[in-house]
Amino acid sequence: MNTPAGKPAEPSQDAATMAALLDAIGASDEHTQRSLAGRLDIALGLANALLKRCVSKGLVKIQAAPARRYAYYLTPKGFAEKSRLVAEYLSVSLSFFRRARGQYEEAFTKAASRGVRKVAIAGAGELAEIALLSASAAGLSVVAVIAPGRNVADFHGRPVCADLRAALKLGAELVAIADTAAPQTVYDAMAKDLPPGQLVVPPLLHVTPKAGGRDTDGTKERAA
Repeated sequence: MNTPAGKPAEPSQDAATMAALLDAIGASDEHTQRSLAGRLDIALGLANALLKRCVSKGLVKIQAAPARRYAYYLTPKGFAEKSRLVAEYLSVSLSFFRRARGQYEEAFTKAASRGVRKVAIAGAGELAEIALLSASAAGLSVVAVIAPGRNVADFHGRPVCADLRAALKLGAELVAIADTAAPQTVYDAMAKDLPPGQLVVPPLLHVTPKAGGRDTDGTKERAA
């Protein structure tokens, strides 16, 4: 099954959140919905909905506690489901990591063969970390990380720039897209000022190239 355009085939965040919820409940029954929401960094309404789902599936049971509070406990079925979700998430995460690293390394190696030595990465999340590793493996130097609005001076030791112009001033000869929130938007903005040969976009981001569908990095992901 193909992933919709602009959406990377990443590990399911829902599975990760559910696994984290079951893990938190399994570690302690001294939780309120608010404390669980805070621990998982999710909205209170989402925590309530997830707990209701867990109860309806028989994964969690609720017992009344003093002061109109409730205690949450994992059922044996809940323990088994937590283990399954963790194993599934780790498996998918590892597969995603290998695929992303392979695609970046392929593109970076091709760029290095053309004489490129300095690159910038557009994005400052987990995918950007993979791109950093891949650039290093291909013998390229990451001279900048483009992350508008990110109020930090560096990302894993590389200077953070607010825009493409600042990255180019630092010597970037090529830009790799590693933004998972809006990869198509980031690509479209970069493509206005850079030719396809100076843009790397891994096929997993499902970005639609400009200029009649030209490759942005010389690699294509075969249809599933």
